[in-house]
Amino acid sequence: MSQGESATPLGKVRGLGSAQEGGQHWLEERFTSVALVVLSLWLVFSLLMLPDFNLDILKEWLSSGTGAIPMALLVITAFKHGLDGLKVVVDDYVHDEGTRIGLHYFLAMAAIAGASIALFALAKIVFGAAA
Repeated sequence: MSQGESATPLGKVRGLGSAQEGGQHWLEERFTSVALVVLSLWLVFSLLMLPDFNLDILKEWLSSGTGAIPMALLVITAFKHGLDGLKVVVDDYVHDEGTRIGLHYFLAMAAIAGASIALFALAKIVFGAAA
Protein backbone atom coordinates (compact mmCIF):
# COMPACT_ATOMS: atom_id res chain seq x y z
CA MET A 1 0.00 0.00 0.00
CA SER A 2 1.45 3.38 -0.94
CA GLN A 3 1.67 6.26 1.48
CA GLY A 4 -1.13 8.14 -0.29
CA GLU A 5 -3.47 5.17 0.07
CA SER A 6 -2.87 4.93 3.81
CA ALA A 7 -4.09 8.46 4.52
CA THR A 8 -7.58 8.97 5.82
CA PRO A 9 -10.10 10.50 3.39
CA LEU A 10 -10.19 13.70 5.43
CA GLY A 11 -6.38 13.84 5.45
CA LYS A 12 -6.34 13.46 1.67
CA VAL A 13 -8.78 16.33 1.25
CA ARG A 14 -6.92 18.64 3.62
CA GLY A 15 -3.50 17.47 2.52
CA LEU A 16 -2.40 16.96 6.11
CA GLY A 17 0.73 14.93 6.69
CA SER A 18 2.47 13.95 9.88
CA ALA A 19 3.74 17.52 10.31
CA GLN A 20 0.15 18.86 10.32
CA GLU A 21 1.13 21.68 7.95
CA GLY A 22 -1.04 20.65 5.04
CA GLY A 23 -1.00 23.00 2.10
CA GLN A 24 0.23 26.07 3.96
CA HIS A 25 3.57 26.15 2.14
CA TRP A 26 1.82 25.69 -1.21
CA LEU A 27 -0.58 28.54 -0.41
CA GLU A 28 2.30 30.82 0.66
CA GLU A 29 4.07 30.17 -2.64
CA ARG A 30 0.92 31.03 -4.59
CA PHE A 31 0.25 34.13 -2.49
CA THR A 32 3.76 35.48 -2.98
CA SER A 33 3.56 34.65 -6.70
CA VAL A 34 0.37 36.70 -7.11
CA ALA A 35 1.82 39.51 -5.00
CA LEU A 36 4.95 39.56 -7.15
CA VAL A 37 2.89 39.78 -10.33
CA VAL A 38 0.86 42.70 -8.95
CA LEU A 39 3.92 44.51 -7.58
CA SER A 40 5.90 43.92 -10.77
CA LEU A 41 3.08 45.38 -12.84
CA TRP A 42 3.01 48.36 -10.47
CA LEU A 43 6.76 48.82 -10.95
CA VAL A 44 6.59 48.66 -14.76
CA PHE A 45 3.63 51.02 -15.04
CA SER A 46 5.09 53.42 -12.48
CA LEU A 47 8.37 53.59 -14.36
CA LEU A 48 6.54 54.13 -17.64
CA MET A 49 4.67 57.08 -16.11
CA LEU A 50 7.92 58.86 -15.21
CA PRO A 51 8.92 61.64 -17.60
CA ASP A 52 12.58 60.58 -17.64
CA PHE A 53 14.84 57.95 -16.09
CA ASN A 54 17.53 60.25 -14.74
CA LEU A 55 18.76 59.69 -11.21
CA ASP A 56 17.10 62.77 -9.66
CA ILE A 57 13.65 61.83 -10.95
CA LEU A 58 14.03 58.23 -9.78
CA LYS A 59 15.14 59.40 -6.32
CA GLU A 60 12.19 61.77 -6.12
CA TRP A 61 9.80 59.00 -7.17
CA LEU A 62 11.22 56.54 -4.63
CA SER A 63 11.15 59.20 -1.91
CA SER A 64 7.37 59.43 -2.15
CA GLY A 65 5.10 57.07 -0.25
CA THR A 66 3.63 55.76 -3.49
CA GLY A 67 7.10 54.70 -4.59
CA ALA A 68 8.82 53.60 -1.39
CA ILE A 69 6.12 51.48 0.24
CA PRO A 70 5.31 49.25 -2.74
CA MET A 71 9.04 48.98 -3.52
CA ALA A 72 9.72 47.76 0.03
CA LEU A 73 6.88 45.25 -0.34
CA LEU A 74 8.35 44.11 -3.65
CA VAL A 75 11.78 43.57 -2.09
CA ILE A 76 10.40 41.63 0.88
CA THR A 77 8.07 39.52 -1.23
CA ALA A 78 10.73 38.73 -3.82
CA PHE A 79 13.25 37.56 -1.22
CA LYS A 80 10.59 35.51 0.62
CA HIS A 81 9.44 33.87 -2.61
CA GLY A 82 13.01 33.18 -3.71
CA LEU A 83 13.90 31.68 -0.34
CA ASP A 84 10.85 29.41 -0.38
CA GLY A 85 11.66 28.22 -3.89
CA LEU A 86 15.30 27.49 -3.10
CA LYS A 87 14.33 25.60 0.05
CA VAL A 88 12.07 23.35 -2.02
CA VAL A 89 14.96 22.64 -4.41
CA VAL A 90 17.21 21.77 -1.46
CA ASP A 91 14.51 19.51 0.03
CA ASP A 92 14.08 17.72 -3.30
CA TYR A 93 17.74 17.18 -4.19
CA VAL A 94 19.80 17.13 -0.96
CA HIS A 95 19.33 13.85 0.85
CA ASP A 96 21.76 14.22 3.76
CA GLU A 97 19.84 15.70 6.71
CA GLY A 98 22.77 17.69 8.12
CA THR A 99 23.64 19.21 4.77
CA ARG A 100 19.98 20.03 4.13
CA ILE A 101 19.64 21.82 7.48
CA GLY A 102 22.90 23.69 6.90
CA LEU A 103 21.76 24.82 3.45
CA HIS A 104 18.41 25.95 4.85
CA TYR A 105 20.19 28.13 7.41
CA PHE A 106 22.61 29.47 4.79
CA LEU A 107 19.77 30.32 2.41
CA ALA A 108 17.80 32.01 5.16
CA MET A 109 20.79 34.14 6.20
CA ALA A 110 21.55 35.03 2.56
CA ALA A 111 17.92 36.06 1.98
CA ILE A 112 17.87 38.15 5.15
CA ALA A 113 21.18 39.79 4.21
CA GLY A 114 20.06 40.53 0.65
CA ALA A 115 16.70 41.94 1.72
CA SER A 116 18.37 44.01 4.44
CA ILE A 117 20.84 45.53 1.98
CA ALA A 118 18.07 46.34 -0.49
CA LEU A 119 15.84 47.87 2.21
CA PHE A 120 18.78 49.85 3.60
CA ALA A 121 19.50 51.27 0.15
CA LEU A 122 15.83 52.15 -0.25
CA ALA A 123 15.80 53.82 3.18
CA LYS A 124 18.84 55.91 2.22
CA ILE A 125 16.99 57.12 -0.86
CA VAL A 126 13.74 57.76 1.00
CA PHE A 127 15.30 59.64 3.90
CA GLY A 128 17.84 61.48 1.77
CA ALA A 129 21.04 60.25 3.36
CA ALA A 130 24.25 61.20 1.62
CA ALA A 131 25.61 58.41 -0.54
